[in-house]
Amino acid sequence: MPRSVESRGHTDTAVPVLAVRLLDAWAARPRESTAEHVSDPGVPVLAALVHGTGVPGADESAARAVAVWARTAGRGPGHRGLYDGGLAGTLAGLRLGARVQPRLHAAADRLRDHLVRSAPARHRRSEQVTFPDYDLIVGPSGILLALCAGARPAPHEIEPFARYLAALCDADDLPRLRTAGYAGHPYLDWLDGRINTGLGHGVAGVAAALTAAVRRLGPDPGLLRALRHATGWLTRQSFVDDRAIRTWDGAGLDGPPPAGARARQAWCYGTPGVSWALWDAADATGDQETAAWAAAAFTTLAEHYDEGFHLFGDRPGDLLGLCHGAAGVLAVADAFHRHAALPAAAGLKARLLTHVQDRLPAVEALGEECMGLLGGAAGPLCALLTTVHGASRAWLPCLALR
Repeated sequence: MPRSVESRGHTDTAVPVLAVRLLDAWAARPRESTAEHVSDPGVPVLAALVHGTGVPGADESAARAVAVWARTAGRGPGHRGLYDGGLAGTLAGLRLGARVQPRLHAAADRLRDHLVRSAPARHRRSEQVTFPDYDLIVGPSGILLALCAGARPAPHEIEPFARYLAALCDADDLPRLRTAGYAGHPYLDWLDGRINTGLGHGVAGVAAALTAAVRRLGPDPGLLRALRHATGWLTRQSFVDDRAIRTWDGAGLDGPPPAGARARQAWCYGTPGVSWALWDAADATGDQETAAWAAAAFTTLAEHYDEGFHLFGDRPGDLLGLCHGAAGVLAVADAFHRHAALPAAAGLKARLLTHVQDRLPAVEALGEECMGLLGGAAGPLCALLTTVHGASRAWLPCLALR
């Protein structure tokens, strides 16, 4: 039986050495040969975490990679979101990259001010929404969280986003978060007219952003009411699947949940991300009953998690990445272990540390293709550097974690 990665701790340099090697290779490649968006924060976040590890050449490699990344940062699709090449992702990359290249702080400040000036206006869509109207990946939930990554935002910087999200959660059944415009979509037709549950594209992500706002703005009655609506709705959509896991489908229930087990148990959808969003909201508001309920939900996952069933896909990013794969569940388990002192989370964390560490060759192969944060090699390496090597947790708001 392989020795636990956690037991090897700081003596194991395989992860930072691989991070250095992949950063060097990435910096030497022509930009058009990279699979991720040029503004993806994966490279500067990884560089910030590997910097200062003491691995030979780490500081130089981190500085070089951040400098290369910064030359094209902001040249993505132009939307304001956290992922898919958005400006909030550029902000997170600049802010974390400034830990290696301090001159980037000035650029980060300018971009922060631009995002704050372009905060949602009162005439912004407030019903029949699509992802850019509310979510964590490309919408205002992610922008608010990006403002918290590596920084302590002033109240006026996050308040406009928080107020807008709260207005979308002004009723118990969250009618304003019911989507529209996805009928006939090749991948999202299932969501049209429904309310998404997930951390990436759904109510859990909105709840996570509102929680971050409450922690920074204090117990504002409007924010607390919206957060109660969001968390109450999420709790009512849960059910126990055929593997005895309390879980969620991708959208809210239209009736009794279909029979069967739910294979998608990841950061983006299912128990890991949703239960964390619920627990963190309850922790921020002092709701001990909901916190215990959310911890119990995650415990059902930890006790019945099956790598052979719950990790699936054709690509290494699906199996190992932060969004769909083992690294994302690892990061959530680590957050539950650290902040909730949940015994079941400690056990799952140890299993997944070993699982990801034992697949570093696959992580390296993924890095030759993509160094993005959510779906590329930067994600598993950042998760390992944070959970095993004690690297900074300042980047975790990008995942709605802390």
